[in-house]
Amino acid sequence: MSHKDMKHDKSNGHDHHDHHAHMAQDFIKRFWISLALSLPIIALSPMIQEFLGLRDVLSFSGDLYVSFVLSSIVFFYGGWPFLTGLIDELKKKQPGMMTLIAIAISVAYLYSTLVVFVVEGKIFFWELVTLVDIMLIGHYIEMKSVMSASKALEELAKLMPSEAHLVQDDGSTKDVALKELKSGDRVLIKPGEKIPADGVVIKGNSSVNESLMTGESKPVSKSKDDEVIGGSLNGEGSLTIEINRTGKDSFLSQVIDLVKQAQDSKSKTQDLANRAAFWLTIIALGAGFLTFFVWTAFTTEDFVFALERTVTVMVIACPHALGLAVPLVVAVSTNLAAQNGFLIRNRTAFEEARKLGAVIFDKTGTLTKGVFEVTDIVNYTNDYEDERLLQLAASLEQNSEHPIAQGIVKASDESLEIEDFNSITGKGIEGKVDGLSIKVVSPGYLEEQDIEQPDDQYQSLSSQGKTVVFIIIENNLVGAIALGDTIREDSKTAIKQLHEMGIQCIMLTGDNKQTAAYVAKELGLDDYFAEVLPNEKADKIKEVQSRGLKVAMTGDGVNDAPALAQADVGIAIGAGSDVAVETGDIILTKSNPKDVAALVALAKLTYKKMVQNLWWATGYNALAIPLAAGVLYAYGIILNPALGAGLMSLSTVIVAFNARLLKLQD
Repeated sequence: MSHKDMKHDKSNGHDHHDHHAHMAQDFIKRFWISLALSLPIIALSPMIQEFLGLRDVLSFSGDLYVSFVLSSIVFFYGGWPFLTGLIDELKKKQPGMMTLIAIAISVAYLYSTLVVFVVEGKIFFWELVTLVDIMLIGHYIEMKSVMSASKALEELAKLMPSEAHLVQDDGSTKDVALKELKSGDRVLIKPGEKIPADGVVIKGNSSVNESLMTGESKPVSKSKDDEVIGGSLNGEGSLTIEINRTGKDSFLSQVIDLVKQAQDSKSKTQDLANRAAFWLTIIALGAGFLTFFVWTAFTTEDFVFALERTVTVMVIACPHALGLAVPLVVAVSTNLAAQNGFLIRNRTAFEEARKLGAVIFDKTGTLTKGVFEVTDIVNYTNDYEDERLLQLAASLEQNSEHPIAQGIVKASDESLEIEDFNSITGKGIEGKVDGLSIKVVSPGYLEEQDIEQPDDQYQSLSSQGKTVVFIIIENNLVGAIALGDTIREDSKTAIKQLHEMGIQCIMLTGDNKQTAAYVAKELGLDDYFAEVLPNEKADKIKEVQSRGLKVAMTGDGVNDAPALAQADVGIAIGAGSDVAVETGDIILTKSNPKDVAALVALAKLTYKKMVQNLWWATGYNALAIPLAAGVLYAYGIILNPALGAGLMSLSTVIVAFNARLLKLQD
């Protein structure tokens, strides 16, 4: 069976790597055996003997029959993958590389056999066996290249440890196999060990290296209630986690499945390469027969010379490099994407990313952090230091679950005990902290109580989309705290990088126009849509598409589902451990806008590599076929079949090497 026709079957339990490893071993074994048999065949060739001046030394009675027997073994054993590949391709009515190789070696073998037993002529045994040898080693190199391209995926599969420390009811631990773990189990991870399954930290503090999973280069701090990913590497501390996902539901398993889907998915560029390879095969067969006809009908050259030209044309025109031009780049780019935290679900959408004219970002959680943080502390009286004001407010807010309250509490290093706590309905809260009567209230409370406020500062903060609360101590307005959904540090860099690629950057948000205008100005966005309801987002995508632009939508993959589906390229950002986001064509595991720019850059680089490979493969054949046919014979330039096979294999190696050079720039 042709190696390109043997497809991966998930049901048989073998993956691509096992398949290619087995084939590589088969090719190299056939190569060494065929090479060992080829040496005496070459030594017994009259042409080689005469060239070396050893005709009298190496020739003996019956040597032609010895060459025939050894050549027959090489033809049937070494040439078996190509002969069976011919049958498979003809059955599918898709003649290709194997058809050309099989016809070339079959013609050489059958004609040489007739010369041995029936007619007079020139034998092609040494050309035949060297052709088989070169084809076998060429295919072996190809298989090694494919295996190397898929190595990153294999490394992902090896990340999981073999055992885990299961915590028993009495607090002791027991080492169990990974397959025995189930959701709800508690597991101890010691310093330097790999995390055995996805889960939530219930005890301990440590830093965890998740780089192979999410592309995040820096270790991530983990403490109680933080999620951890199976396969990541624990740092200096011990962690106890409660498992919530194992086996096929785990983050790592989903990543591997998504990468496999991307590698197996149809590519428009691959379709082009397949069509080109098919037509090149037809052209090569036609060129071979035309070459034979022209040399026999219109020249004085003999039958043997015409046959040699025909065989060389068929060999050198094999669309091997063309068949590999796109798949190898796909394998390398998909694994490169996975290493950087980009999971490609739709290969066609990924290829379309190189043509993007606009990227639309959801604001909250994408361009911004999606959480309220203290941004400003305004001190009206200077009776209290800023840190003291924050501490008093945080102490009062510590029992509230409101996002604003939580933002204030997180900003303070220490909270004090409170007394006489009371909620002021719809306007704030009050109580005693450290013997002081404290109120944290909204602007509405000040208006209701006719308390004068410095409008200029309040209006300035509000215009930036920030929420402002006021602090009243012993019935005196002493300060204010502003909170906002802060812009991510990487957002500006991402916008700048996209602009450098000629891509417009647009924001989509449900926030008010004032907030949206501030964020758009800060980031240098080209346009923005504010006060957009979730069910209206897809319409906004259509509006931008109506401008004649290919559009990518970048959102969280849940609230933005309709918009992600409407966009030419849907990018779900910040998926974290939830990689099974059905609405995204591409999933980014980190909430980093820079990854959007990096993804577009990778799409452009991938396409560039594909085009380079296709030009090389087709250009090589366009030049090599006329040369093999003998158009420069009058100038003394001629190729024999073995040299033709060598050049064909070299073109394949060049295509494979070029694919491996694909790298994502920092």
